[in-house]
Amino acid sequence: MAPKILVADDQLHMLRFMQHELEREGYQLLQARNGHEVVEMGLRERPDLMTLDILMPGMDGLAALRRLKREQNTRSIPVIVLTSSPHEVMRQEAEFSGANLILTKPFSPTLLRKEVRRLVSKGRPDGTQPVHCS
Repeated sequence: MAPKILVADDQLHMLRFMQHELEREGYQLLQARNGHEVVEMGLRERPDLMTLDILMPGMDGLAALRRLKREQNTRSIPVIVLTSSPHEVMRQEAEFSGANLILTKPFSPTLLRKEVRRLVSKGRPDGTQPVHCS
């Protein structure tokens, strides 16, 4: 069975881009448009990896990340946070909230695929510090 990835972004073009890049690698994709959907799907589906945009309507990606990291069944799911924010405070908050990787938009599709493969093949995180990529 293909690894399941939950992709969350409020921008339709970004969801389509992620779908194109990750489905061609053989991953099964779930999509969410806001933090509430992320939490609901994360708890129900227990994906192998999540990518979360920070700025989404309603509950943002960081609030969703913190919520899922408090739950026994979802705390070990690797998370890639996607941000267009150049602010270091936002990046630090993502790291503090439990992100395994922080990618700054726009990012290379090659880098995305490489990092997703790395995190999925590694399995659940072992508590190492997040990696920052620009």
